[in-house]
Amino acid sequence: MTDLHQLPNDLPVPVDDGAAAHLVGLELPRLRLPSTSGKEMDLTQLRDGRSVLYFYPLTGRPGVDLPAGWDSIPGARGCTAEACDFADHFAELRGSGIDFVCGVSSQTTDYQRELVDRLRLPFVMLSDVTFAFADALKMPTFDVNGQRLYKRLTLVVDNGRIEHVFYPVFPPNVHASQVLAWLTQQTNRE
Repeated sequence: MTDLHQLPNDLPVPVDDGAAAHLVGLELPRLRLPSTSGKEMDLTQLRDGRSVLYFYPLTGRPGVDLPAGWDSIPGARGCTAEACDFADHFAELRGSGIDFVCGVSSQTTDYQRELVDRLRLPFVMLSDVTFAFADALKMPTFDVNGQRLYKRLTLVVDNGRIEHVFYPVFPPNVHASQVLAWLTQQTNRE
C-alpha cells in the first residue's frame, strides 16, 4: 500500500502547458457547490475578501490503491500531502489576510468528508462532480482510466475575481508555503 502522506523522490515534474494562463482577472462563476460542512457553498459569498481555492485531482484512502500509473502522471500524486500542508499553514494564511481556504475536487462530498475527518482539516472541501466550475472557466482537467479529474492548481481570489493562479503546482507537499510566500511578497509591494 502507498503512504499517502509521503511523496516519492522520483515524481515527474509537471510543466506549464498554458491551460491556466487565461484565468487571472476572471470573476468566479455564479455556482453553488456541495461542501463538507453539509451545506452548499454559494461562490458569490467570496465576493468580499480574499480566498484561496486549491484544486486537486483526487485524494487516496488508506488501504485503497491509487489508480494504476498514478505516480507517473505529472502533478497527480500528492493530494493528501497538499491538504495537510494547507492545514498546517491555515492559521498563517488567515493571518496573511486570507478569509477563506478550501479544496475543490470532482470527488463526492461523502468521499471528501472522510478526508476532512481523518486529517482533521480546519477548512471545507467543495465537490464539483459535474465539473461546473471547470467548464465555466475552462480550467485544465485530465483523464485517467476514463475518469475526468482536475489538474492541480490554486486560485487566489480577491473580492470574487481571480488575482493569481499557481499552475502547475509542484511539489504539492509545500504548496501552502508557496502561497504564503506570494502573499508576503504582495504585502511588501503594497
